[in-house]
Amino acid sequence: MKKSQSFRVEIDSLGEVKVPKDALWGPQTQRAVENFPISGIKFKFPFGRSFLKALGAIKFSAAEANQYLGLLPAKKASAIKHGAQLVIDGDVDEHFPIDVFQTGSGTSTNMNANEVIASIASKKLKNKVSPNDEVNLSQSSNDTIPTAICLSSLFDLNDILLPNLAKLINEIKNKAKKLKGKTKTGRTHLMDAMPIDFSQEIFAWAAQLKNCKAQIENSLSLMQQLPQGGTAIGSGVNSHKDFSKTFCESLSRKVGIKVQPSKNFFEIMSSQDNAAHLSSSLKNLALALIKISNDLRLMNSGPLTGLSDIELEALQPGSSIMPGKVNPVIPEAVIMAGTDVIGNDVSVSLAVQSGNFQLNVMLPLIAYNVLKSINLLGNCLPPLGKCIKNFKVNEKGISENLHRNPILVTALNSIIGYKKAAEIAKKAYKEKKSIIDVAEEMTNIERKELESLLDPKNLTKPFF
Repeated sequence: MKKSQSFRVEIDSLGEVKVPKDALWGPQTQRAVENFPISGIKFKFPFGRSFLKALGAIKFSAAEANQYLGLLPAKKASAIKHGAQLVIDGDVDEHFPIDVFQTGSGTSTNMNANEVIASIASKKLKNKVSPNDEVNLSQSSNDTIPTAICLSSLFDLNDILLPNLAKLINEIKNKAKKLKGKTKTGRTHLMDAMPIDFSQEIFAWAAQLKNCKAQIENSLSLMQQLPQGGTAIGSGVNSHKDFSKTFCESLSRKVGIKVQPSKNFFEIMSSQDNAAHLSSSLKNLALALIKISNDLRLMNSGPLTGLSDIELEALQPGSSIMPGKVNPVIPEAVIMAGTDVIGNDVSVSLAVQSGNFQLNVMLPLIAYNVLKSINLLGNCLPPLGKCIKNFKVNEKGISENLHRNPILVTALNSIIGYKKAAEIAKKAYKEKKSIIDVAEEMTNIERKELESLLDPKNLTKPFF
């Protein structure tokens, strides 16, 4: 039998609210818990811990800035900073119970942080600390939540995604170097095409990911421009004229990331274009990872009736009914993660449209989807890197396929013309003969010259 929960009664501007006795939160948080029993998704691990960390850092630096500007007594600022540090460290995560799907400004989550920190600070001082008038001093939800989106994104980009992406790019480059000199059949339209050096194919992956990394890094500068200090609509009412500058200096010291006030609070609070830019960059990375993963799956297909260019490392049995079957599980998992990221970007794009007049009213949804994308992508990169590092090349298979490839005749175009070359290709394919044998039959070119002209290694670089 479930033990009955005891409550305390608190009062806010709407009246009395019953709050669980041991909860650090207050009436506004409790109202949100009751109003939004929607998804069960909270701003917690795995796709929101950084958001709570960001909120804690914001409240810490706001208290420090308010003290410096003479707006908050030192003892209260110190107590608020103590509470904020507990939020930063994750020691009070269980006191953030509100659903992601809530009021569009994120006011509920901002007040959740204010109430938790005020409760901790009050206990420390043995004196009442106000969540609105002191913890939330010089702030509103409308600049705090967009700032938390920026800061939490920076946390996860710098701590998870970008380091793992750099490692994957290096892993791919190392693999490409090891495969240099191994020639295989290139493919366009999934059909046999001209030969390609394995290293050329793999280096292309690294170049693709390098471009994605540059796009994401370009988003960092946008996320470093914070709206904190714009308060309700961007005009800065109820905030000291030097608050934003002082706050950003404090926050930069606190988190070790250089941030600065936005040049236009009205723009950044109403538009969320910075989040749209970042989300789009994350989507582009997802597209690249899906492309690479599909290449791996197709090259690994078989082993008897597929391409079988490579053999991926066997990680687990692939079937509950077919003994011995092994599947490309890592590429499949990466493709699913990437597909989810594409969906997240659609959600962010639609949410960014909801910048009605001076405020976007889908901020929690933007935060959740951007952070989810960063974490999904960041977490799937190490397994993919291991997958690429450990795959083996089926050298016998790629050599046999390569020398049977009728498209090798392309090398003779400049000598015998496209029409004649096409006749040779068709005959070789129909009679299942090698191109060199048929070319020797149908042209006056000496065998030795044909061997040089049709050498697959020579066909992986320009003729002229």
